[in-house]
Amino acid sequence: MSSLKIYSFHLSGHAHKARLFASILGLDYEVHELNLKEKEHKSEEYLKKNLFGQFPILEDGDIIIPDSNAILVYLAKKYDKTGQWLPNDAILAAQVERFLTVAAGKLAYGPAKARVINLFSTGQDPEVYIDEAHSLLKVLDQHLADKEWLVGEHATIADISNYTYILLAPEGNVSLDDYKNVQTWLKRVEDIPGFIPMERSNIAK
Repeated sequence: MSSLKIYSFHLSGHAHKARLFASILGLDYEVHELNLKEKEHKSEEYLKKNLFGQFPILEDGDIIIPDSNAILVYLAKKYDKTGQWLPNDAILAAQVERFLTVAAGKLAYGPAKARVINLFSTGQDPEVYIDEAHSLLKVLDQHLADKEWLVGEHATIADISNYTYILLAPEGNVSLDDYKNVQTWLKRVEDIPGFIPMERSNIAK
């Protein structure tokens, strides 16, 4: 049995990017699907692993890493032998961190938030988040006009961190039709060996 376990929820983009990167690295891992209806992520046992009650969590033997971006950093530092995914170069490393911040900020409170409102019928007004999503996508589309990847000459965890919730933007009524460079980049990520697709909701089918 693998020493790696990912506590996941199949509709979570955060959980997908942890599974995706582990798969790209060729790691053997076990997935524990959380039961959200039973509030497993808020149970006493789970809160001992992540005091915020969020997912995903990575367990590597006795090591517990909460938070999807933290998981990407941990896996890159421990298991990537190429140095590609989290470069040692100070400038490239800083640029990767910049896009991890984008994923946790503008992406999470733009397209990802609009998707949650639509997918789970939260009753919130999605328009401000849809507007934020399009503002972000315009910037990213311009950024990718002359680049294959978000940072440097190769795929990094910056690409992995931002991929899933940009892909899922249409589930929050955020069309990607006007962002051709972003669409090309998404396909480029999907061509990475070891790629695994995100399970889509019925909204997208």
